[in-house]
Amino acid sequence: MQNFDLTIIASDGTPLAGTLSVPDGAGPHPAVLLLYGSGRLDRDGNAGRLKQNLGPVLAESLARQGIASLRYDRRGVGASPGDWLATGFADNREDAAAALDALAARPDIRRDGIGVVGHSEGALHAMALGSRPGVAAVVLLAGFARSGEDALRWQADAVARGLPAPLRPLARLAVRRVIRLKSPGPDVVRVAGKPVNARWTREMLGHDTRSDLARIRVPVLAVTGEKDIQVDPDDLQRIHALAQGATEVRRVPGLTHLLRRDPGRPSILFYPRQLRRPVDDELVRTTTSWLVRTLTPEGTEQG
Repeated sequence: MQNFDLTIIASDGTPLAGTLSVPDGAGPHPAVLLLYGSGRLDRDGNAGRLKQNLGPVLAESLARQGIASLRYDRRGVGASPGDWLATGFADNREDAAAALDALAARPDIRRDGIGVVGHSEGALHAMALGSRPGVAAVVLLAGFARSGEDALRWQADAVARGLPAPLRPLARLAVRRVIRLKSPGPDVVRVAGKPVNARWTREMLGHDTRSDLARIRVPVLAVTGEKDIQVDPDDLQRIHALAQGATEVRRVPGLTHLLRRDPGRPSILFYPRQLRRPVDDELVRTTTSWLVRTLTPEGTEQG
């Protein structure tokens, strides 16, 4: 595998710094765009000391099977300029669309073999991009099929159940404060003394993924962990019913929202422990195998 620096020019001219990972051997290669969850995330899916390292793991696995991948730093993160706190949910989607265009424009990439892999917020953008011309496959890791506000309310209850009883009311209060941000207002506000990206929150709360899913005509793989407390695993059935292409859904026992398995009860209190472990190897193999079958002419994995 070879890694190259690639600059993506967003619709407003902002240069987004990225990494293109290309398999060894002659191209053109099929390729995927990697999109991550919410927050101040760099091209590897990391935010400061919170390191998920999803990007490098997927890129290496895909490259071994002849599939290239592109990942990039969000606005105001890593080597990308901009103000992350004032960047909206819709801005993130438009930046992802620009990254797809940059990938398709390269002569070493097969224009008829491009897919999108999204985790959490990235899965929501993958749903929206799935109906774009040129997209041949969509992988949804922990994506929901409902409105953002409904998803956040479900998440609040699930998170609260995993906390000690005295902390549960505080968790639900925090969510009520966030939901109040759906009213028109400034892009950045302070909640409990901390700056919050109100624009992103407002747009996410008002977004409903079901209409995006209903427009997808290409193959879809949707995977959610049985122990996910940020996305309802039952939404897998909604995804299966809504997406119009050949759709596979997998509900993985023991898998959490961080794409690690954990034998304990589902709780955000265990997130630091989970992040000390690698991304679940079976999830990586499943995603890679499905993309090989879907994006490559032979449809078989290499040794």
